[in-house]
Amino acid sequence: MFYLGRHFFVRAWLRLKIREANMDTLVSLSTGVAFVYSSLSMFVPSLFVRYDLDPHIYFEAAAVIIAFISLGKFLEFRATRQSGEAIEKLIGLQPSTATLADDNREVSIAEVYPGMFLRVKPGERIPLDGNVREGKTWIDESAITGESLPVVKEQGDTVFAGTINQTGSFVLEVTKDGSSTLLSQIVDTVSKAQSSKAPIQHTVDRISTYFVPAVLLVAIFTLVIWWVFGGPEYFSKGIVAAISVLVIACPCALGLATPTAIMVGIGKGAENGVLVRDARGLQNAAKVNLVVLDKTGTITEGRPQVVGSQFSANADCAPLKALEKQSEHPLAAAIVLFLDRENEIEINSFQSITGKGAVAHHEGVLFGVGNEALLRDYGISLSEEQKAQSLNWANEGYTVVYYFSEKQQLGILALGDKVREDSAKAISRLQAMGIEVHMLTGDHQLTANAVARSVGIETVISGVLPSEKADYILKCQERGYMVAMVGDGINDAEAMAKANVSMAMSSGTDIAMDVADLTLMKSNLKSVLAAIKLSKFTVKGLRQNLFWAFIYNIVGIPIAAGLLFPYWGFMLSPMIAGAAMAASSVSVVTNSLRLKASKLGIE
Repeated sequence: MFYLGRHFFVRAWLRLKIREANMDTLVSLSTGVAFVYSSLSMFVPSLFVRYDLDPHIYFEAAAVIIAFISLGKFLEFRATRQSGEAIEKLIGLQPSTATLADDNREVSIAEVYPGMFLRVKPGERIPLDGNVREGKTWIDESAITGESLPVVKEQGDTVFAGTINQTGSFVLEVTKDGSSTLLSQIVDTVSKAQSSKAPIQHTVDRISTYFVPAVLLVAIFTLVIWWVFGGPEYFSKGIVAAISVLVIACPCALGLATPTAIMVGIGKGAENGVLVRDARGLQNAAKVNLVVLDKTGTITEGRPQVVGSQFSANADCAPLKALEKQSEHPLAAAIVLFLDRENEIEINSFQSITGKGAVAHHEGVLFGVGNEALLRDYGISLSEEQKAQSLNWANEGYTVVYYFSEKQQLGILALGDKVREDSAKAISRLQAMGIEVHMLTGDHQLTANAVARSVGIETVISGVLPSEKADYILKCQERGYMVAMVGDGINDAEAMAKANVSMAMSSGTDIAMDVADLTLMKSNLKSVLAAIKLSKFTVKGLRQNLFWAFIYNIVGIPIAAGLLFPYWGFMLSPMIAGAAMAASSVSVVTNSLRLKASKLGIE
């Protein structure tokens, strides 16, 4: 009572001073009444005998009530700790020390600041975010992105704290300190999300506000009924019944129901590459019936690539690689990457022709790369087969590039933003769940329609400005849709802010991720599936928790008040009431932790 139970009385007194009541009020009243009644029965029994009352003792009831409620608090603490395991794992990814590149001296991460150079050896975790300054290596980024395959990193490429350097040693130029790395931002986001409240929690809080005073009235009413209808000899039974009502009605299970489900859900999301920024988004995603997707960087990879090529049998592609290495055209880098294995050669007389392409000489022969207009300028004609192939690629929304020499046409390349490998499958599975999928993009209609056809999307809105994207979201909401917007760029931020649930690809801009309720660390549409399934699991668990929290009260309060006594002479002991109250907390916490073992089934 005065050690483990002391804080209940302190908090109840503080609440009373501001004219509020909560769970502590019920605990302190029930145990306090039991203790005072028992003390008077032991030390002043004549007080009861004078009024023909039996001086019963309920010290053990008060002690066991405190014990059971303390057990419930312990379970709550364990639930919070276990749901925070994902955060602990993330924090553990960042090394505490780093190696300076100039003298191989080991220093604390706290001593490293942007602009410094660090040496990262094979097998080591990368200490801070930065760029590769020297060397080439393969990085295991699965801890951050969830992608199982290692990624090659060369000079100028970005690497992230917590990822693992697999092969070569390299020099890292630090760009962010320990508090601003991607990893630390993820930890911060998960922490804030776990302390945020889902919309249903506000409803539960309002119920609790009225629930406690109602229980107090029921307890008083119970005592009065026993005294009035049973006479003075039943007064002690009325005391027992009132205490049992106060104990069994303790809303600790109600207080645990929402936060345990939400915290476990957020931790489960972090393990599966779904970073929850706000509990509202996690709850609302379960009700989504329309997913609106941006095209570039969401359905597609977000960067131009060579998606098709056709070269003549005797074509030498080394001059093409040399031409594109000197070109400043945005698509040139994609062609250079495509021709990575070609030999390096020297070209001269390089000339960029605005709006058409570029030409240069190699060993006295002119080579060129560009569009069809450049071909006509140099009198190069295409075969019927080449014309058909070019037309086919153009109809699919790709940019067609021609490679030629002064003598003949050497090849055709199709460049475009390649559709992510799993986009079509993920969209099909969303549609199978009864969720409509629309595509919203600023790209021109031909390209948008080609991408939509390849992934099975029927509704396509193309050529829209950022503000028009937001307007489209609002129109869908007016038609009764619960809309999830998935994007990756600044141009998606306004639409994402208007959506009921916003999801950002982690490969996108910081602004998109700042706006988003959920960040998809794997940057693919399977993560959208994971987010929606995670939400459904969490909300289902949350509703089950509320059921267990309320069913104990609905069934237990009438029995505690003595409803069964007139028929079977059964009275509920305050100790049993305390056990039932603790059992409701155990049910809620166990049900929440069950989510940790569930499979999202997105593979």
